[in-house]
Amino acid sequence: MRQLDGEHLLDDLGIDYLKDAAAFGALSNEAIAYLMKKGHIHALCKGEGLVRTGQPSGSFFVVLKGSLSYYQAVNNHVEHIYDFHFGEAIGFVSMIALTPWPGTTIAARDSQVLEVTSDLFYTFHCEKPLDFGVLLINLSRELARRILDLIQTVGELKSTNR
Repeated sequence: MRQLDGEHLLDDLGIDYLKDAAAFGALSNEAIAYLMKKGHIHALCKGEGLVRTGQPSGSFFVVLKGSLSYYQAVNNHVEHIYDFHFGEAIGFVSMIALTPWPGTTIAARDSQVLEVTSDLFYTFHCEKPLDFGVLLINLSRELARRILDLIQTVGELKSTNR
């Protein structure tokens, strides 16, 4: 994993491209630029790990390009759980819950991610409170959709086990 310059990547990708990211929806151009310039941008090659089970979770990531696969240990084997794509946030729940990473995330193809540390998250809250509120709504909406998907899956599993 190598670090990229956020300002340069912002110029390359363009603000309009980034505004289409679910995590950035309805954020001001200035807020997106702020996160890109102050966050850590990581480039991963296919097969390279982003985070591993048990690591501390002092940040979350937004997929800027590519996709990442999430795996979790279940009953003594590793199970593929979800693929994260452009604009989706990885690790927000663990950062907020102050818990270690519950699983492992690996680049499914060459990818670029923005890392938002808890320090940057706090600073963003202080310096751009309106945009911070929008970011929280975006992250909460994504989380709510995943919860609804999980509820559906649990219901389907229960009905097939009767």
